[in-house]
This record gives sequence, C-alpha cells and structure tokens, in this order.
Amino acid sequence: MMAEKFSIAGGEIPAAGRDRQDVAHADGSGAGVCPEDRDRVALYGLLASGLQGPVGQDWLDVVSGLSGGGGDLAEAISGLAVAAAQAEPEPLARDYHDLFIGVGRGELVPYGSYYLTGFLNEKPLALLRQDMRRLGIERDPGVKEPEDHIAALCQMMAGLIEGDFGDGSPAASSRFFRAHPASWTPYFFKDLEATDRGAVYPALGRLGRVFIELEEHADALFEEQRGAG
Repeated sequence: MMAEKFSIAGGEIPAAGRDRQDVAHADGSGAGVCPEDRDRVALYGLLASGLQGPVGQDWLDVVSGLSGGGGDLAEAISGLAVAAAQAEPEPLARDYHDLFIGVGRGELVPYGSYYLTGFLNEKPLALLRQDMRRLGIERDPGVKEPEDHIAALCQMMAGLIEGDFGDGSPAASSRFFRAHPASWTPYFFKDLEATDRGAVYPALGRLGRVFIELEEHADALFEEQRGAG
C-alpha cells in the first residue's frame, strides 16, 4: 500500500517484543505477505520496539544502519538513523522515563483512552478489547499495561497485516486501523515529535507521524477501490 521504499544496511529492523511482548499471536499462523506489506510490518515493528520500553545498544546499532531513498518517509527513517548513531542507552532511558513514566505521570501518556477521553481505561479501551477478542488477539499475561498502549497497537497492526490475527484480509487490518490507530496515534506522534527530550524520540515521533499519514492515505484509497468494486 505504500509507494515509498526503504532499505536496511547492516541488519533487520528490530521487531517489537524481542525482550517483551504486549500481545500474543493466537495461532501463530502468519500468512505470506507481499514485499510492500512486509515494509509496513517492519515499520510498525520498529515503532513498537522503540516505544515499548527503554531501548538498548543493540537497538541503536541496528537503527543507526537504516537508510532510505527519497520522500518524506525515507527522510524520517534517515533522521532516526542519524539520531540513533549519536545516542547512548543510559541518557535514552532517562528520556523514556521522563516522557512516559515520570513522577506521577510522564510528559506524554501513550494510551488511546487518554488521548480520546482524557482518562485511562475508558470506553476506547473497552472497544479495543472487543475487537481483540473478535480477531483472536490475546494479551500477553506477563504485561500489565492496558492494551491501548501505542506499542501494543503497533504490534497488533503488524500481526493483522501478516495474517497472524483475524482472517488475514486487507479489509480486516483496514477496519482495525480506522477504529483504533487512526483515531489517536497521529496526535500522539505529533506530540512526540515536538518533545525536546534528546534526538531519538522526536525522530521516532516524526517517523510515526509520516508513516501514519501514509497509512491513512493508503487506507482511504483502499476504501475507495472497495466502494467502486
């Protein structure tokens, strides 16, 4: 669905859940996907792995090797790579704490319910849980955070595109995207891009913003084609 391409120098994009998973694949089936959708899966995985907790040196080493061609998405990937090459895990861990944990709460609250209602554990979370049950997405029992965390949503989108959840159809991932990530993540990523906490998290916010904008555009075209058909 995306027109822009990117490449990886020096390794694979780090997938979410390398050390911890927010969601578990119900059956682990995973249908084959086209190269374009593999790029989407990789980008959702990159966003999830960068936002589910403080990143380590391995993450920085891999991300610093990412590169792209032209276009806004490639520029955002390259910007993140430059930031990662200059970053160190310890200061990044402090940035993560200040941004998302803080004393009482962080500068940003990365949950859908909060962005949509101003409170945690509200109706948007209940609706997400309904869709998770319908699609066979199970919460990992070792994770205590609510399922509407930004990293968990990115993991769910990656699984839907790969065919690990639901029926594996583009329509299923499209419905989920419009109901959940599209409803609030553009605002979250804009807020993250605007933060002054180091260079990595603003760059990650820029990447998320640009990527979700592309996803929204592609989804609108998909719906038009479905309607015309």
